[in-house]
Amino acid sequence: MSERVNEKKKSPKPEAVLPTLGPLGMLRWAWTQLTSMRTALFLLLLLAVAAVPGSLFPQRPANPAIVTQYIKDHPDYGSILDSVQLYDVYSSAWFSAIYILLFVSLIGCVIPRAIAHYKAMRSQPPRTPARLSRLPEYGTLVIPADAGIPASAAITDAAELLKKRGYRVDVRDRDGARPSLGAERGFLKEVGNLVFHTSLIGVLVSVAAGGLFGYSGQRILVEGDTFVNTLVGYDQFTPGTNFQSSQLQPYSVQLDKFDITFDRESKGKFGQPIDFTAAVTTKENPDAPAKKEVLKVNDPLSLGGTSVYLTGNGYAPVVTIRDGAGNVAMQGPVVAKLQGENYYSSVVIKVPDAKPEQLAFAGFFLPTAFVTDKGVSFSGDPELINPQLTLNSYFGDLGLDAGSPQNVFELDVKKLTPLNARNLDTKGIVLAPGSSYTLPNGKGSISFDGVKRYIGVDIHHNPGQLYALIFALLAVAGLVTSLYVNRRRVWVRTGTHEDGRTMVEYGLLARGEDHRLAGEAAAIRKLLSDDWLLGDEAATGSQPAPSATADNDRADTASTATGSTGASGMHAAPEKPAEDFIQSTAGSSESKKDQ
Repeated sequence: MSERVNEKKKSPKPEAVLPTLGPLGMLRWAWTQLTSMRTALFLLLLLAVAAVPGSLFPQRPANPAIVTQYIKDHPDYGSILDSVQLYDVYSSAWFSAIYILLFVSLIGCVIPRAIAHYKAMRSQPPRTPARLSRLPEYGTLVIPADAGIPASAAITDAAELLKKRGYRVDVRDRDGARPSLGAERGFLKEVGNLVFHTSLIGVLVSVAAGGLFGYSGQRILVEGDTFVNTLVGYDQFTPGTNFQSSQLQPYSVQLDKFDITFDRESKGKFGQPIDFTAAVTTKENPDAPAKKEVLKVNDPLSLGGTSVYLTGNGYAPVVTIRDGAGNVAMQGPVVAKLQGENYYSSVVIKVPDAKPEQLAFAGFFLPTAFVTDKGVSFSGDPELINPQLTLNSYFGDLGLDAGSPQNVFELDVKKLTPLNARNLDTKGIVLAPGSSYTLPNGKGSISFDGVKRYIGVDIHHNPGQLYALIFALLAVAGLVTSLYVNRRRVWVRTGTHEDGRTMVEYGLLARGEDHRLAGEAAAIRKLLSDDWLLGDEAATGSQPAPSATADNDRADTASTATGSTGASGMHAAPEKPAEDFIQSTAGSSESKKDQ
């Protein structure tokens, strides 16, 4: 017999074999992991990290020319970055994958929780615990026999008071010997949590809608010019992924006048612009009546579902250029690009229609020209006090006939022959308003006719912008609600003592941490005491009572050996009086048990 026992002891235990999940089980496991709150938070953080390269590297949708130049300037790693889509971060495959996974994860989190919360709201509060004394907040009250409030009436009064305080109440065994109630409130906490996560989904959808169907563009408007919202009307245009030209509403904006107010009082910021005002005439469509409006910084116009922002300004010298045959090859304002203080601006003029040779000019414009002792010109004030146009002239092939795009603010002079320059005998061209200059070798002439102002506008159409704002505000409201509303449960049990007194005990339990639970217990005690006219002593827990076991009727402390037991189940020990009290067991091992 002993040998068999030893053989059983020596025989190795069979190794535990985990059941195989199979394809369906793996899918369920993957879905569970994806829809967990931890995964959603991780994906949200990952999305924020994935957006960082978009601010570190130039983005092709914003400016393709800068991306091309960046790759040329960094031949060692520029093409590698392009292969991993770091120049198209927000439309890249990896950024879209994170975005979609976060979207699915949030939906998978919210829907089951919403269903569970809906069921919880429709269900009755949990049953009354057998031992209320184990709850974190617990107390007792004693209603004198001469008050004429039986146990059933006391439980009814308690139910009404808790309902007025916002609790959902369920009374149990109202006509029995030990009536009780369960009350619950704070469902808005989970509602706020669900609103927060649902709003995050709304923000994601709104941002995606803006990226798919929105567009943006830039246009420079000189005083007197009109912008019409068509593709050819933009200087630069960035469409959304699913943009259609039919989305463009044919509104128009004409710049009538642009005024700048400069600081003329303070010493430290003298000459700095302090206000910009653009007077414009708008039309919602070609047949609509004209409307006078004012465009200011941070005060955009709303037209055709787009927002028109004032983003820049400067001067545009008006010139007339004649070619060698005496014909007008170009006439009108030329946008001067701001380069330095006091509106010091660079000027580039390309004249491809000049005959027999194409002409070009490059130089700078000074609103208020000053010349140093060394002959260097600079702008001394941003106002048009002494305007001056200083240019070098060139002739040759501008390279425009080949159809290659060029920057209008840059001039490549490598293939051009200079006519005028500071280092040549012909010197540079210096013009004041109303003056003209004849080019050498019979190449033509240029005249400086005057100066106009121009503005730069950004046009944005984002169909999801308003919805993103609404959902963002809802997310904040939901988050604040979930943080400041507490989920609480209250139970009250009553009974009648042998001497006619009505014994009341109550307990409170919070879901999660609730540092205001003790205050809620004190408030409920005061409401009950005031309703039953028990006075301030009962409200503060100092009302004397003949028996602690009779007042509390706690199953964990009462003993039938200490006194007789009445029909109501309340125990009496009249020989040893005790005081009514509130007992807090927060932090004890019993308070941690699930009631």
